[in-house]
Amino acid sequence: MATILVVDDERLICDLLRLVLGSHGHDVIVASTGEAGLELFEARKPRLTIIDICMPGIGGLEVLKQIHRKDPLAAVMILSGTATETLKRQAREGGAYEFLSKGVPLDDLMGAVNRGLMPPASPAPTPLPWGGGAQAGGPEPASILVVDDDPAIRNLLMDFLTARGYRVRTAQDGPAALALVAQHAPELILLDIYLPGMNGVAVLRELRARQYAGGVIVLSGSKEEKLLEAMLKMDAVELMPKPFELERLALAVQVGLILSKH
Repeated sequence: MATILVVDDERLICDLLRLVLGSHGHDVIVASTGEAGLELFEARKPRLTIIDICMPGIGGLEVLKQIHRKDPLAAVMILSGTATETLKRQAREGGAYEFLSKGVPLDDLMGAVNRGLMPPASPAPTPLPWGGGAQAGGPEPASILVVDDDPAIRNLLMDFLTARGYRVRTAQDGPAALALVAQHAPELILLDIYLPGMNGVAVLRELRARQYAGGVIVLSGSKEEKLLEAMLKMDAVELMPKPFELERLALAVQVGLILSKH
């Protein structure tokens, strides 16, 4: 439908946007630096450009400035992990039509993308507040199962993911997790490797034997390559080392949920 340029040095963000926007029929091209982004903008003339703020070399605000120097009518959206009022003001003054925080609900992201793709002469709907929340009346929230023997981590992830609109259940060990999956299979499982009795590798092996087709994100402080390789061979979506950043986990969850539907 449209060519969209993503300029971000974080691979997970590029993968997420390629999956989400590609599933809507868009041609997504990516650059990991500002310099490469400007070259692709010049060569491909994208309908929309999505830029991160903090990148090595040329930062996002400078990329925004140079893009609008080349094409004052170019549609540019900022998607950043850093969202201060000063940065938002600078982005607005530089010509960005939207500033969203990384980890924003996908419905809000697609709404912003669709506004950016509107022809300039078309009447635009009332814009959402920058970084607005999920819209009421949307689809049923995705279901996630957290499997970890540490109650602090279970509670943390329960609160964090529930606040983002997901339906979350928890299990403290492998047998409890398998029982919950048998009752109602979640779309995504966050699975620790080190569990009492039945470790995460055995749990995932049993899940696959039972034809569980959902996504699995592995959470672990383990650096044992054989364990990690075993999880990847059983189609784990992502390996998240402990301690992990919650915002990065939120992105991994979005990718995992998209992949589980393919």
